[in-house]
Parts: sequence; structure tokens; C-alpha cells
Amino acid sequence: MDTGRAAHSADEATPAPVPGGDRTLRTERTDPVPFTPGTLLWDMTGDIRVLLYLPAALVLQVAHPAVGAGVDEHSVFRTDPWGRARRSLDSLQLWVYGGDRAVEEGRRLRRLHRDIKGTDTRGRPYHALTPAPYAWVHATGFPVFLRAAEYLFRPFDEAGERRLHAEARRLGRILGIRERDMPGSVKEFWTYFDAVVREELERTVVVEELLDPRRPVPPPDGSGAALRLLWPVLRPALLRLQVFVTKGLLPPLARERLDIPWTPRDERRLRLLGRVVRTVVPRLPERVRYLPAAYAARRTPRRPPLTPTAGEP
Repeated sequence: MDTGRAAHSADEATPAPVPGGDRTLRTERTDPVPFTPGTLLWDMTGDIRVLLYLPAALVLQVAHPAVGAGVDEHSVFRTDPWGRARRSLDSLQLWVYGGDRAVEEGRRLRRLHRDIKGTDTRGRPYHALTPAPYAWVHATGFPVFLRAAEYLFRPFDEAGERRLHAEARRLGRILGIRERDMPGSVKEFWTYFDAVVREELERTVVVEELLDPRRPVPPPDGSGAALRLLWPVLRPALLRLQVFVTKGLLPPLARERLDIPWTPRDERRLRLLGRVVRTVVPRLPERVRYLPAAYAARRTPRRPPLTPTAGEP
């Protein structure tokens, strides 16, 4: 069954190998190694194309009953959508570009989620820090990064996919996720992913809202008078585009599970959009192409990376 992995292309350049490969890691690190230039996440996470593919990861996250219930009952995404999005994006940028602050940000997030608990749609008690749903939130990044690479960047070959998975595990350690809660190899990941999609995911209330292009969204915070005046005209078109791209970047197995229609015509339109994005974005000035934290980090001389311990990619 197709899980939505990026297609492998034999003529793609193979990325440089990552020390340690994707072998299963057995030791718990108390001091994760921050990301530095030369990693895939360093290059992709701060690129403005992240604004196109992050919503697909969010839909995968809230399709888990426990995560969806937590967001439905505790998040301010309805009352403060722009502020909530900005804070999430700032946190994501810290994970990759924050250096030593990345680990503290991971700890801050865990503290923030300590009191988030309740009952999910299946009548099961949940807590935001329960290992399975907390690890799922992190796990959604890997398949969505692959989908984004296929459409908006360039597809990974098998070596690149292994490298990305190793970096995803490294990010998981920064976020405080235990080794045993992260699949140890790409093959193990897809087995895990398929099982969660088939056995857990559902079309939660929050999924319905995120995929509704008619949902009420106010103008961005701090908008000028002209944008506020034009917002009733711009909002429907922007939301239709955002929902279309979100649906397209979901792995096909997840679309099937969540009963999200996707036609061959939709696929052709997404690939055409992807070609435009791949042509235009790399030609933008660096200050425009990268989000502020990424732009600043890319222009700041970096210390040599720390020497990994055994098993650390």
C-alpha cells in the first residue's frame, strides 16, 4: 500500500552520508547535538516553502484522536489563529536554528503540555505528554518533508530518505522523545506509520475545520487598512489554495483513511504548482527566501559541530 513516500529518482544526486546512518540507536542522550549547516533540516525548515507544507503535518497530527481532542479543547487556534501560527513557527525555527537554545525550547514545550489532558472522541483519557501521541506529533514531520521534497523541492533518493530519517530522530531527541518511541529505521517507520494511520487516525473536528476553505479567519495581526479592506476578497482564494496544497501533500494512505477526495486533475494541478514553486523560490534573494531566524542563522558564522557520540547521527 502506498503510504505517500516521495518517489525515488535514480538521477537525483545522492546526499552525503550521515555519520551513523539510520541504524537503531540504543543510548539515551541527555545533551542532544544542535543542528548546524550541512543538514537537510537546516536547508529545508527555514525556506519559505515551509509555509506551504506545514499545514499537512498539522492535519496528520490532529487526526490522532488524543491530539485532536487536546487541540480542540485547549488550543487558541480559533480565537488567535495568526498568533498561534506565529508561535508554532517560531518554536520550529528554534529547534533547528536555535543552537543550544533548541534543547531548552524542547523542555519548554514539555512544560507547556503538562496540564493538557481530557477525554478523546473514543472515550479514552488522554494526556498531551503520553508517549504515543506525543511521539506521533513529531513523527508526522518525516512523511510530510518527503512529500514536500517531491513536489516543492526535489525528490529524495533512498540514501537521502535515510539521511532525513536520521535527522528526524535527532530532532526527536532535541524535543525530549525517547529512543524507543521513535522507529529505528525507514522501514520500521513506514510499518509504524501505516499502523497508526489505519488503527488510530480519524476525521476529527479539528481536521474538518482545517480542511474547510470557508472557515472564518481574520486578517493577519497588524494588517494595514488596505489589507483589511481587501481581506474579504483575498481570504477565500488564499484559503482554497492552502486547503488544496494541504490535501495534496498528505500521504495517500492518510487521505484514504480520512476520506479526503483527490482526483487525477488535482494531482496534475499540484505538480504544475510545484514546478512553478521550484522555479521561482530558488531565484529569490536570500532575505526573502528564508524566514528571519533561518536567514540570521545562515549569515552567522557557526562553531564546528560537536563530535557525535557512538550511535549519534
